[in-house]
Amino acid sequence: MTALLADDRRADLIGSLWMITAMASFAIEDAFIKTAGASLPIAQILVIFGLGGSLVFAAVARLQGEPLFVPDVLSPPMRVRVVFEIAGRLFYTLAITLTPLSVATVVLQATPLVVVAGAALVFGETVGWRRWTAIFIGLLGVVVIVQPGAESFSPLTIFAILGMLGFAGRDLASRAAPRTISTTLLGLYGFLTMLVAGVVVGLWMGQPFVWPPLTVALAMLGAIIFGTTAYSCLMKAMRTGAVSAVTPFRYTRLLFGIALGLLIFQEALTLPMIVGSCLILSSGLFILWRGKRVSG
Repeated sequence: MTALLADDRRADLIGSLWMITAMASFAIEDAFIKTAGASLPIAQILVIFGLGGSLVFAAVARLQGEPLFVPDVLSPPMRVRVVFEIAGRLFYTLAITLTPLSVATVVLQATPLVVVAGAALVFGETVGWRRWTAIFIGLLGVVVIVQPGAESFSPLTIFAILGMLGFAGRDLASRAAPRTISTTLLGLYGFLTMLVAGVVVGLWMGQPFVWPPLTVALAMLGAIIFGTTAYSCLMKAMRTGAVSAVTPFRYTRLLFGIALGLLIFQEALTLPMIVGSCLILSSGLFILWRGKRVSG
């Protein structure tokens, strides 16, 4: 019995380390994209990132002996997932290139709150008044950060909120996706969706693609490497330790994002940012704790 408990604790520790690595990699990916966004059109960033990620996951799928297409890819949940994936990727990319990285990162941390609310409204999952209160407080934290109506308010921060809602919708659709679609194929089609979105946005906006300087090309390569690494580490984390043990470490992305914003992009850490971050973080952790204890 003691040996089993020790094994479980070791698995939780390893899973937590994988999760922290994933969140650090996601934050670095965001920093690379923000750097590239100063020189490249948004559509071109989506195309390059989507193509690079697709090639990586296609190679992984083939190495694992998986087919690159299964009929369930065309199922209704997957079609819904595509729509939300496009919205999430497009608006979040706009957010991290046009607004402070720290702001976009913190707003993104409200995604689990929206997912819990959506699971209650869409799938009929039981969410009691305590968790609904926590969801409201967490979303209030987003309002505190964005500060609508204040002189410092930037309409561009709406992109971060729209991106967060897109990712929440994608996560909900992923829960309804057929089990025949592996996480590798979900990654492949997620990046393919980004590629298609970049082409569509490029045609719609009429922005010509440009030949990136070496530093920008290296930034996009770094984004692809860290983006696919982050996804792989995230999958390892969820499969190694107990979900309830490793999931709270998702919020380390908030710390990494703020740190990179401050150190690399010389962003300011304001009081509304601190208060809003605390509200989002405490609400998310409470929901995880409450969901582990009882339903509702």
